[in-house]
Amino acid sequence: MANDPLTDFTRGSFTANDKTYSTFSKGEEGPGVVVIAEIPGITPLVADFARRLVDRGFQVVMPSLFGTPGREPSPPYLLKSMAQACISKEFNTFFQRKTSPASEWTRALAADLHQRTGGPGVGMVGMCLTGGFALAAMADPHMLAPVLSQPSLPFALSGKHKADLGIDDGTLVAIKKRVAEDDACVLGLRFTGDSFVPPQRFARLREELGEGFIGVEIDSSAGNSHGIKKAAHSVLTEDLVDEAGHPTQDALNKVLDFFDERLKG
Repeated sequence: MANDPLTDFTRGSFTANDKTYSTFSKGEEGPGVVVIAEIPGITPLVADFARRLVDRGFQVVMPSLFGTPGREPSPPYLLKSMAQACISKEFNTFFQRKTSPASEWTRALAADLHQRTGGPGVGMVGMCLTGGFALAAMADPHMLAPVLSQPSLPFALSGKHKADLGIDDGTLVAIKKRVAEDDACVLGLRFTGDSFVPPQRFARLREELGEGFIGVEIDSSAGNSHGIKKAAHSVLTEDLVDEAGHPTQDALNKVLDFFDERLKG
């Protein structure tokens, strides 16, 4: 690709559960963090977020689960990637109370990263369709810092779906056990006006996990003091305003501090 924005990443691949995806890695020391892109894929801003983690002292791996790595987002590209994800058997649990095969694959990737980087454990950031992947990974003892950025699955087509967490009951039981016994916790991010991430979902996380859930909800209501648009969705990438005092920058700093505290502290 001309002017490839990922040239500073090492390209590789990872195979688990008979499925292979490309990966992009960066960083030579520090704890590991898996960054799972949102639709439409690994955009330049997703890569920029990964670089922030490397600059903070982490080793990062980004799997490419859909889309063209490094490509700028556009409406046609977004629609195409969404359509491909919707028909893929790896993401075929959009409207079911199950954990998707792609989520299981990313958990295997996180386990491999932990083995390679060592230390007490690893972190994970899931975004949009992959937001809930980080929640599912919390069932594993090496997952110490899961971050759910605008977790959008399952789609909020009914009241039931709005509160659904996109994981099976057994995984939820394992997560709650870790919260109770290991002081585990998960960080969640959303804009208040984001219809893809209804407030019922964060309310359910608080109900199920109690103090094990840290929710960051950024005001995007009409007339909000920072002029954030109602349609704002991507907290750490497309809708991030990297200015001191802006609530999206505050959210980004919370994520970075969360990784420091859970993985280094």
